[in-house]
Amino acid sequence: MRADYGTLARTIASLTEGETDDVALMATVACEVHHADDRFDWTGFYRAVAPELLKIGPYQGGHGCLQIPFSRGVCGAAARTGEVQLVADVEAFPGHIACASSTRSELVLPVWSAAGALIGVFDIDSDQPDAFAQEDAEQLAAILRQVFGRR
Repeated sequence: MRADYGTLARTIASLTEGETDDVALMATVACEVHHADDRFDWTGFYRAVAPELLKIGPYQGGHGCLQIPFSRGVCGAAARTGEVQLVADVEAFPGHIACASSTRSELVLPVWSAAGALIGVFDIDSDQPDAFAQEDAEQLAAILRQVFGRR
């Protein structure tokens, strides 16, 4: 099953309407996105909690890394550069952190507040190689803007 992003965006908008707590929003987004697509093996947030440091936030799937410095891995690269990381083969990504040995490809999007501050990153791992397309990145970025950038 592939994500129907239009329906997913409407569902998330309905579930998060009026909510302002970032952790509650992250938990809802992680759950809804994770269950919307068979490619999504691990889906969750790493929160920016200190300069140059991400810590695990709400997620769905097996365990995640507890903390990730901005200097390491795909999530760190997204936080450090502020750019979406679309990685077809994690083994080919310099400095990839293997939180789960099953991960073959990854999509990580920076998450911004309405004021333009980095809240964290949204990380989706797949046990399939080359699982993500640019359309996935664009649709998920729009959902994240809808949820976190509206305040």
